[in-house]
Amino acid sequence: MEDFEEDMEELSSAEDFLDFFAVAYDPAVVHVNRLHILQRFHVYLSGEADLAELDTAERFARHKLLLSKAYDDFVASDAQTEKVFKVFHMNEPQTSFVSVDDLLKG
Repeated sequence: MEDFEEDMEELSSAEDFLDFFAVAYDPAVVHVNRLHILQRFHVYLSGEADLAELDTAERFARHKLLLSKAYDDFVASDAQTEKVFKVFHMNEPQTSFVSVDDLLKG
């Protein structure tokens, strides 16, 4: 782990991140929630103002902690409850009205 940032750029899947940070996981949980876990991890990272000031070992430990926390969120819950993505924040179906006259204008 000579260049932490370079190593991180090579990671692409949720499994890659979990393996890199040595976070134990259930493949079934990851299969269903992979994007949600990565998005939650991103949100947790964005709340960390001092990451750049940490040395590599401390940054690795902080990333591992935040990834574990993101994964655990979906072990104990589900995507709809956690509402990571905007689509889950919509309370009611969105409807729009388009009149026939509007359709015929062209």
